[in-house]
Amino acid sequence: MASGVTVSDEVIKVFNDMKVRKSSSSEDVKKRKKAVLFCLSDDKKKIIVEEDKQILVGDIGESVHDPYASFVKLLPLNDCRYGLYDATYETKESKKEDLVFIFWAPENAPLKSKMIYASSKDAIKKKFTGIKHEWQVNGLDDIQDRSTLAEKLGGNVVVSLEGRPL
Repeated sequence: MASGVTVSDEVIKVFNDMKVRKSSSSEDVKKRKKAVLFCLSDDKKKIIVEEDKQILVGDIGESVHDPYASFVKLLPLNDCRYGLYDATYETKESKKEDLVFIFWAPENAPLKSKMIYASSKDAIKKKFTGIKHEWQVNGLDDIQDRSTLAEKLGGNVVVSLEGRPL
C-alpha cells in the first residue's frame, strides 16, 4: 500500500552523491557522507534528510572513531527512520564498499509511525536504484553487533567491517 508520501530532491541528491564514487580531491572525499538518516517531514507528506544526523568520511578518525557504532547512536529509540550506510568491509578475497538501505522500526515506536514508514518505504527505495543490501531493523539488539551487518553484506565470507576484525 502506497502512502502518497514523496521523496525530497535533497534525499535523491544525497543518495546519488553516496553512490557515485568519482575520483575527487581529498577535501571532497572528507565531505562525502558515510551515513545519513532520513525522516518524514512534520506534515508526514515528504521524506527528507534529517538535520544533523549524518557522519562524514572526514569525521572518521577526528570526532568519530567507530563509524558503525556512531551510526547506531544516531538512531532514535522511539521512532522510525530510513538510513543509508556506506559499509567498508573485507572478504577473504578483496576490500569492498556497499551502500546499505536500513529501515529502522524499533519495537517502541508509535504504531502510526511504523505504519506510515512501512507504507512509504517503497517510495524511497524506488529512488535508490542499485542498492544491493536492504535491512529492516526492529531494535538495538538487531543492529548493535556489527557481525549482523557483516552477515547481510556477505555472510561468513566477511572478515572485517570498518577495518575491525569480526
